[in-house]
Amino acid sequence: MLSLFICGTAVTSQYLAERFQVNTPMLQSFVNYCLLLLVYTTTLACRKDGDSLLKILKGKWWKYLLLGLVDVEANYTIVKAYQYTTLTSVQLLDCFGIPVLMALSWFILHARYKLIHFIAVAVCLLGVGTMVGADILAGRQEGEGSNVVIGDVLVLLGASLYAISNVSEEYIVKNLSRVEFLGMVGLFGTVISALQLGIVEHKDIANIQWNWKIVLLFLAFALCMFGLYSFMPIVIRVTSATSVNLGILTADLYSLFFGLFLFGYKFSVLYLLSFAVIMVGFVLYCSTPTRTVEAGSTSLPLTASTGFDNFALKIEENHLDSAAVSPSQRDKEESGAGETPATELSAL
Repeated sequence: MLSLFICGTAVTSQYLAERFQVNTPMLQSFVNYCLLLLVYTTTLACRKDGDSLLKILKGKWWKYLLLGLVDVEANYTIVKAYQYTTLTSVQLLDCFGIPVLMALSWFILHARYKLIHFIAVAVCLLGVGTMVGADILAGRQEGEGSNVVIGDVLVLLGASLYAISNVSEEYIVKNLSRVEFLGMVGLFGTVISALQLGIVEHKDIANIQWNWKIVLLFLAFALCMFGLYSFMPIVIRVTSATSVNLGILTADLYSLFFGLFLFGYKFSVLYLLSFAVIMVGFVLYCSTPTRTVEAGSTSLPLTASTGFDNFALKIEENHLDSAAVSPSQRDKEESGAGETPATELSAL
């Protein structure tokens, strides 16, 4: 579902750019942040249980300001990169966010990975490489861009910002609440995107020849983004930000399938192969839960971070604790229990 939401944003953006020459990524994001503000910030303001909106702003306003800035610029830099570099470069370099995300999860969320997780990530990236190869054979890497170096740097920057935003999201939804995350992102994202909109896109907005089709495309983009923002915290809460990002690698493939009908793309069997490879890597990653360790205490038993195997791990920990008691300790306990009645009788 998350991949379909991303596919919807990609298709509507491309349709606006190719059919109506509308390139206003910040305006499109601004509408989404306004929806988040109206729904989740309002809900947060009216919430009676838990921290109120004013209490959150007094204690953590600067943290959410930075998070909102990171989120806004992540959306903007990736879309802006398409103006400078090729589609192939964006698809390949955008995967840079996954190792960055894993590294941040290791140090910030104290996630611990096994060999199978690294193999699964490599399989997913192999699927992305297959998809890029299909694009090259189909001739979709049209043009070299106006400045490839700037475009590639923007992609790497955007991927890194997305990783920071997703790690922050995972921490907040697992330790605080989903409504708090979305409400604060909606509040500060609306303010930041409005300021940036007035600075960098006011001329582009003035040149738009508005009609009902353009309005409908803007609305479709905003609803897809709103759905993505609303459902992603739910999925991250029960899995992890890394597994979610691996799963949404299929979004580009969904966009390609829609492009076969809307933009006349050429079909290649490699698209189906790449989809299968990415799904195999995703399933492989989710087959074994990652583990987390408490900060500053690596000697404690590791606990699962995914939420599916917590009960099983607790049973395993209890079993290990009971097994760790030595026979001599058991004999001492039994002898101590046997001495108690004798002591009481002698006292009588």
